[in-house]
Amino acid sequence: MKRREEPGERRGGARASRGEKARTAGTRPASASPAKWPAAGRLLPGAGRAEAALGARGQPRTRGSGLGLAPPGAKYFESLGKEKKMSHKLMKEAFVSNHNGTSVLEITQGLCFPSLCILCRGLLIILSQHLCSSSHTWRTGFFIDFVFLIVPVVTTLTILASFIFFEYLAVIIFGAGLFYQIYCRRTCYARMPVQKILEKFLKTSLESEYIPAISCFRVINSAFTAVAILAVDFPLFPRRFAKTELYGTGAMDFGVGGFVFGTAMVCPEIRRKCMEGSRFYYFTKSLYSVWPLVFLGIGRLIIIKSIGYQEHLTEYGVHWNFFFTLIVVKLITSLLLIFLPLNKSWIVAVGTTVLYQLALDFTPLKRLILYGTDGSGTRVGLLNANREGIISTLGYVAIYMAGVQTGLYVLKKRSYIKDWIKVTYGILLTAISLFVSLYIVQVNVEVASRRMANLAFCIWIVASSLLLLSSLLLGDIILSFAKFLIQGALVPCSWKLIQSPATNKKHSESLVSEAERNKPSICLITAMNRNQLTFFLMSNITTGLINLLVDTLHSSTLWALFVLNLHMFTNCLIMYLLHLQDRTIKFW
Repeated sequence: MKRREEPGERRGGARASRGEKARTAGTRPASASPAKWPAAGRLLPGAGRAEAALGARGQPRTRGSGLGLAPPGAKYFESLGKEKKMSHKLMKEAFVSNHNGTSVLEITQGLCFPSLCILCRGLLIILSQHLCSSSHTWRTGFFIDFVFLIVPVVTTLTILASFIFFEYLAVIIFGAGLFYQIYCRRTCYARMPVQKILEKFLKTSLESEYIPAISCFRVINSAFTAVAILAVDFPLFPRRFAKTELYGTGAMDFGVGGFVFGTAMVCPEIRRKCMEGSRFYYFTKSLYSVWPLVFLGIGRLIIIKSIGYQEHLTEYGVHWNFFFTLIVVKLITSLLLIFLPLNKSWIVAVGTTVLYQLALDFTPLKRLILYGTDGSGTRVGLLNANREGIISTLGYVAIYMAGVQTGLYVLKKRSYIKDWIKVTYGILLTAISLFVSLYIVQVNVEVASRRMANLAFCIWIVASSLLLLSSLLLGDIILSFAKFLIQGALVPCSWKLIQSPATNKKHSESLVSEAERNKPSICLITAMNRNQLTFFLMSNITTGLINLLVDTLHSSTLWALFVLNLHMFTNCLIMYLLHLQDRTIKFW
């Protein structure tokens, strides 16, 4: 069936992307350094009039200059200050706009790198526990977690963005060295061959009520987003990682989709919460649970508009923001899950995204998103003002339902390591299949578009999420084997081995004492996962404050790195201290 072409649009996402570039050819190149941009006053017509009112030395012309002008008053200087402020705002908006992203492979490499760092963190903790009998203080634990979880995310998104291969090589060598030391110093099965050890390990039972990979997935996405939303305003952040304007895949494009997918994996429907009572009662509970998001969305809108903070208009629209998208997605999916069985969520996900793509191709919906109801990009009216945010919600509904299906599969109770190896293999195989599908769709249908949340975008988000989840599960399995070799080893936010099988169940050997097994997990991963929404809110607030106080566009590399690490250190420390005090901040 031949697709109807829209006016001014060529068939194929890549060509449409080039057309968009041509349409915006008058804008400043995205890759240009701010230091090389023209003076801020020449960005606005008003700024030119302001310069004309200044003398050669930059002083205001007065009556004495022979031009017959009156001495400038307070209103003049006030208007000049407003023009300079507005020109700076436009410079910041131009700095984060009109980008085309990078390759899917580069984003995938950067996304999975933290899972390898988390594995190395666990191996280091096991080895240090074996060498040093004393346990770590909370300060030492926080420092280790910050260095292995947050610092790699900061460096991967900034100064080491072009050296991801060497990062992998260095961390793999470091992790292999740690694992070798653990194997050589093992306290269990010291004289047993490797094959026999593996056979016993595969039959080892573990605590299956808690899945550390899901917590790590949510925390990695939160940390990734918190770093990126601030780093994008600094010159050291590669422009190819910024959010794409129309077509393409940027590293920051994964943030919202990954957050929606991670939230869906632990939704109340999967955990069998709030399912008692009538369907109407359940839906009213869902309505009540979203009111904090309403408050946050409206609050963000009021603050942004009142202080004149820079905005990326084509991201969501004039008034829409991330919180409003979450509200609509939550309400729609709650209604769907009332009437549909959970194990059919994947059908809803596939059906929604395919029908949405057909609507984009064969109806005026795509034209509406890109150019408004009048075809000239109007922002008049609620729908035109927020068309990107409102219509793209359909794509995020599909991503959420895919996350529900994944969570239902992963959270199923399993007791043995060999069962989790099969789960990891299945998720990895599904991710690879989706990446193949992504290639086919991008070549034959349309390139991924965050602005529309089209079919290719949804496939990319789900495939990347599954690949990250499988890499975290694989890391947990390797870490469990290292714990299996050292009697009594404990790693926060990891599987707890319950017993090692023996020839007789009566003589089964307990690997970890009951008291240690019930000991609360104190680590940064658990702390951030516990107060994820609070962490996200604080990251947005501190990002806004830094942008108001710091000239990010002209910051040096060292200063930018210091600010980014301080920003993350402060927010992570607050989450860690809240966890130490056993406090969960909830608004409902």
